This record gives sequence, C-alpha cells and structure tokens, in this order.
Amino acid sequence: MPAQPSDMLRRMRRHGTGFISTLGLELAHTERMLATDAVRDWGNMRASLRTLALTLLVSALMGAAAWAFLTSLDIVTDAREHHIWLFALLPLVSVATAWVYRNHGLRAARGNNLVIDSSVTGTPIRARMAVLTFVCSVATHLAGGSAGREGTAVQIGGTIASNVAGLFHLDGRERQDLMLAGISAAFGGVFGTPLAGAFFGMEMCTIGKLNYSAGIYCLVASFTGDGVARLLGIAHAKNAIAAVPAMEPATVALVVVSAVVFGLVARFFSLAIRTVKRFYAARFTNYLVAALVGSLVLLAVYLAFGLTRYGGLSEWLVGAGFEGATTPLDAAAKLVMTALTLGAGFQGGEVTPLFGIGASLGGWIGTSTGVEPSFMAALGMIGVFGAALNVPITTIMLSVDMFGGQAAPYFVIVAFVSYLVAGHRGVYPAQRIVTPKRRSLADDAGTTVEAAIEHHRDQTTGQERDDA
Repeated sequence: MPAQPSDMLRRMRRHGTGFISTLGLELAHTERMLATDAVRDWGNMRASLRTLALTLLVSALMGAAAWAFLTSLDIVTDAREHHIWLFALLPLVSVATAWVYRNHGLRAARGNNLVIDSSVTGTPIRARMAVLTFVCSVATHLAGGSAGREGTAVQIGGTIASNVAGLFHLDGRERQDLMLAGISAAFGGVFGTPLAGAFFGMEMCTIGKLNYSAGIYCLVASFTGDGVARLLGIAHAKNAIAAVPAMEPATVALVVVSAVVFGLVARFFSLAIRTVKRFYAARFTNYLVAALVGSLVLLAVYLAFGLTRYGGLSEWLVGAGFEGATTPLDAAAKLVMTALTLGAGFQGGEVTPLFGIGASLGGWIGTSTGVEPSFMAALGMIGVFGAALNVPITTIMLSVDMFGGQAAPYFVIVAFVSYLVAGHRGVYPAQRIVTPKRRSLADDAGTTVEAAIEHHRDQTTGQERDDA
C-alpha cells in the first residue's frame, strides 16, 4: 500500500533533522580544529619572532666582535711585519696558551668542535671561551703563528649565541637555530661573505645535510653580522678573475683534474694537523713541555728555512696566486707552517691558510697550463677550502660572494669533485656524518668525522686507509 503523505512528511523531517545534526557536528569539529590551528600558529609565530629578535641581537654583537677582532689582527700583523723579533715570542705565547686553557678553559680547548657539539646536543658554552680564543688568537698572530681567523670567529659567535640562549631559556630547536645563526653571523662578519655565511651555519655541523629549518635565521644573521662589521669600518680585500675561459672539453677536463688535486691537498692538510698533534701528545706527558717543544720546532723551521713571510695570515699568497706568481713550494710551505702551528696548540683558524694554499696552488696550475692564473687561483681557493671543511654548498655561495656568477659552472664542478675526493676527512672532527659521500663509506653514517677516521684506521699498521 503506498505511503500516505503524512508518513512521507514524517520521514523527510526525521532525515532532515539527522542531516542538520550531522552538519552541525562537522561544523563544530571544523571550528575547533581551526581554533586549535590558530593557537598553534600564533605560538609558532611568537616563538619564531622571538628567535628572530634574538638572532638580530646575537648578530649585532658578533658584528661588533668581528670588527674588534679584525682590527686587532691588523694591528698585530703590522707590528710583526715591522718587528721580526716578535717571532721570538712564540714559545711564551704557546706555553701561556696551553696553561690558560688547561687551568681555566674548561672545554674551550675543543674550539670549533665544542661549538658543533653545543649546536647538536645543547651543551652550554661558558662565556670565557670567547675571551680566551680572542686574546690567544691575537697573541698567536702577534708572534707569527701561521693560523687563520674563522676558528676564533665561530667560537665567539657560538659563545654569544649559547649564552643568549641560556639567558632567555631557549632549548631544543629554538636553541639550535640560534646557535647556527651565531655561526653564520661569525662567518659573514669576518669574511664579508654574507651568502656563504648563511649556508655555513646550516652546513658546518653535518656532512650531507643542510639544516633548512634554521635557514631564515642564518640568512638574517650573516647579513646582519657583515653589515654591522662594515658599518664599524671593516673593509675586505677583493680579488677579481681577469677572464673566464669558455666551457670547452679541454678546460673542463683540466678543472676536474685540478679539483681532484685540491681535494687531495685538503685531505693532506687535515692529516698533517692531526699527525703533529698526535706526535706531541705521544712523546710528551707534560702538556707545558709539549707546548714549549712545539713552539721551538715552529720557530726553528721559520728561521732555518727563511719562512717568516708564511707566518700569520699570509694574505699576500692569495694576491700572488691570482697574479700567477707562485709555485707549489708556496702552498707546501704554508701548509707545513699551519700544521706546525695548529698542531702545537696555538689558537686561530684554518680557513685563511686554506685560501692561501689553494690560491697559490691554483695560480701555479694556471700559469703552467696556459690558463688564466686568476681563474685557476679562484678555483683553488674555494676548492681546498670546501673540501677541508666539508661544505660544498657554502663553497658555491662563497664563490658567488667573492667572484660573481660568471664562472659558476666551474665552481660547482670544483666544489663537489673536491668534496668527494676529500672523503670523510676534515678539520672539524666533531662533524656528524648524515649522508656518506660514497657507497663504500656507508658504514660511517651516524658517526662523527673523528669516529670515521678511527674506524678506517688499519689496526695492524696504525696507518689510515685510502678509502676513508
């Protein structure tokens, strides 16, 4: 029997009421979700703005510190170049540095490796680290130690960031972002290369991974640190590439071969520093005796072979390399003196010596092969740097900062070939290996550079295997 109109009406009312009720529940659920998202987004925005504000604070302080440090280096370098007798202070500086760090430095003797550990694990850094590395690095350059400036800058930037993070009770991701920003501000401020500085903060702590979550903070920090340093009067030397050759097979082949050479030199550089450190540690139980002997050896080599011009930053090497006025002996001399300096425990960095080694070697390759020496010097400068520090993306950005984009394809080739050739080596033993460079090194994933080196050390001869 067909349903009566009154029955149909009742069903429609019942179903309509159910639909409206369901729709109401869905709308209420959506409203709660939107409210929750809004609260979460506001919380994230507040945290991001706080981190950004603290990044600006850290960067401004680092920019001022970079100005003070670079100005101090200029003063002591000028004094040393006019008074060669200051090299006689090497033993005093070495012993004083060793004593201060052993008795008052706590973990500061680990240098950039402590900054890396602090960025990764959250370990706090005492404020004294910035003071010690500043004073002892300036003293190293006054006495003629062959060292750089990036190590000091990164330690100061890391110390400032760590203490600001502690003051404002940051932890977890926020603290890590601020630490990486401090590293970026240091690199950008000291070298005047804000693009490279931004990526250096994201890339320094790990091999095979960029920390993109800190990207905006690192970018702001690097440009701010550089801007403040320039505002206070810092000017950076510039070297230009006279001509970029056409990208022909012969030129590309030369660039690839040169990149292999740059990667091997970077491997040898880090190996030389480790070897000198192990030599003194194995033969002298008294740390002051080890520091004294190391400084006397350094001084003796300077005087016996007339190598005092390779002391300090030796920035003349870069200019000479771009002019094609260098030989492999220049690169070798700078490498040896830097290894003897840092291996003996003097404070400083590795980047400026790496620039000099790479530029002098590249300039010689260019002169020898008939290719524009300034072009090859630029490739050597960034290739040895990137391979020794395991930072290929930073290397590419550094080339853009320093030389523009005209030779970008060549810089990309050099950055990655030298990076692969260097293997799991480097001047920062605390770097975490996230993505191994080659399949044969897959077992190194999740370890540090230091652990990887030990893993690949032959247990019977004590020599490092070539595949590492």
